Amino acid sequence: MTPRVPVGHGWTVVEFAIAMLLGLLVMLFSGGLLLAAASSFRGNSEAMLLDDSGRHALEVMQQALRQSAFVNWDVEGAPPELDAGAAPWITGLDAHSISRGSDGISRPLPDVANGSDVLAIRFSGSGGGSNGDGSVLNCAGFGVATPATEAERGWSIFYVALNGQGDTELRCKYRGANSWGADAVVRGVDSFQVLYGLDTDTPADGLPNTYVNADAISALDAALVLVGSTPAELQRDFNRKTNWKRVCSVKLALLLRGDAASRPDSTPGQFDLFGKAYADAHGDDAGVRVLESRLPMAQQLRVRQVFSATVMLRNRGGG
Repeated sequence: MTPRVPVGHGWTVVEFAIAMLLGLLVMLFSGGLLLAAASSFRGNSEAMLLDDSGRHALEVMQQALRQSAFVNWDVEGAPPELDAGAAPWITGLDAHSISRGSDGISRPLPDVANGSDVLAIRFSGSGGGSNGDGSVLNCAGFGVATPATEAERGWSIFYVALNGQGDTELRCKYRGANSWGADAVVRGVDSFQVLYGLDTDTPADGLPNTYVNADAISALDAALVLVGSTPAELQRDFNRKTNWKRVCSVKLALLLRGDAASRPDSTPGQFDLFGKAYADAHGDDAGVRVLESRLPMAQQLRVRQVFSATVMLRNRGGG
């Protein structure tokens, strides 16, 4: 007798609908995992790029600071740095920017990034010719020759400006053979802040007693009693007495942001560039505290990181 083979049954509409629903749920779950992984990858990539950029910017500024007030003893006669009436080796501006072609920091402009500061460093070079022997470099990497006069010392100036795409960038300004130039160091700058360690002891011991911004030093200098009968004499007396020559260390802080909105969380952050205690006590120092909620909406979900360093100056600060 031939066995009977059961007739197969197809899927019912209900079974097919359940299978479709389960498939869609698996696809949605997998898609969510893929998007989360991609977002995490972008966030990690942005953080790594920020880390490299921030470390590079700090290294460039620290190198410039360490050679400030460099005294070149391989010159005939007294080095210009020994002249007590020479201009200070470190100066700055609080909550300002400057132009590329102006002389030094003589023409301040309004700041372009949350009260970002300007840091100007002077130093002597080494060797002859237009670029010296290459042992002393400005912030752009060009050699600086031995100056014949105090006014011919090299410059490394750091400030924040807008590039051609409207993004904020930290720039290095320097004086070339015939004109001033400026190159970008790092882009995506939310704030650049500088504090100066003043040695207020008499006699000076080379250690900072307090850290203040450029406006505070300008206020101290405004109270100086100068002696002289001509503008040149008054300027030399100012150079002898200025509190800028009491600067023995410098604190640097940068807040950098990534290029894209790749941060996984959406909670607005608070960034205190010199710590919460300083920001709480110095609410008038623009830029030391940055609140993401006050930034443009397009920038709020970007990866951000604070980079900071304290540099003790190697060379003498006063004449």
